[in-house]
Amino acid sequence: MVGKVPELLVISDRHQARHDLEQIAERTFSAGLRNFMLRDKDLANTERRALAERLCELACRHLGRVLINGDWSLAAEVDAAGVHLQHPGDIPLARAALGDAAVIGVSAHSRKDIVAAAAEGADYATLSPVFATESKPGYGPALELDGLRRMTDGIAPPVLALGGVTAANARDCLSAGATGLAVMGEVMRAEAPEETVRQLLQAIRGSAPGTA
Repeated sequence: MVGKVPELLVISDRHQARHDLEQIAERTFSAGLRNFMLRDKDLANTERRALAERLCELACRHLGRVLINGDWSLAAEVDAAGVHLQHPGDIPLARAALGDAAVIGVSAHSRKDIVAAAAEGADYATLSPVFATESKPGYGPALELDGLRRMTDGIAPPVLALGGVTAANARDCLSAGATGLAVMGEVMRAEAPEETVRQLLQAIRGSAPGTA
């Protein structure tokens, strides 16, 4: 059974993607990924809904989950596993729409954001940018490992490190206090996204044996 907190969350961005998003989802789910977020908020509503439905079907076949970025109504319509929000204040609305079993995450860029997410009952928060990232150049400044450690020290909810995360620095992120990892460009730009995911999962599980 997949725990509520993602060990690895892959975030979509078709503008960076080397392959079709459905193909990336299929290949990464086959490689052991269990959590895929549909971001791509600039898609037309009908197109985004159709894509969300297809991704949820793929996830179901692989015992995985799809989270929808920013739209809990769409998440409810396509029976997605949950939603990822930008503002902690939206968490109660999303919880009311999706129920207690839904996975609800929120974006954070500071310790204050993480505290607010915890207060509203988020299941996890992504904290970014940990490192400089090609996905959002100039977005930051990067926290680096010392910043990640300061942000996560003695705090809830679980934090996923986001921004410039790779298999090479995954263990360092977890040692610095992250509960899991969130990755966008590293997977989207990969020629073999399934291999990138395998390497990330190996790094995560190697540093935290028995992670669900």
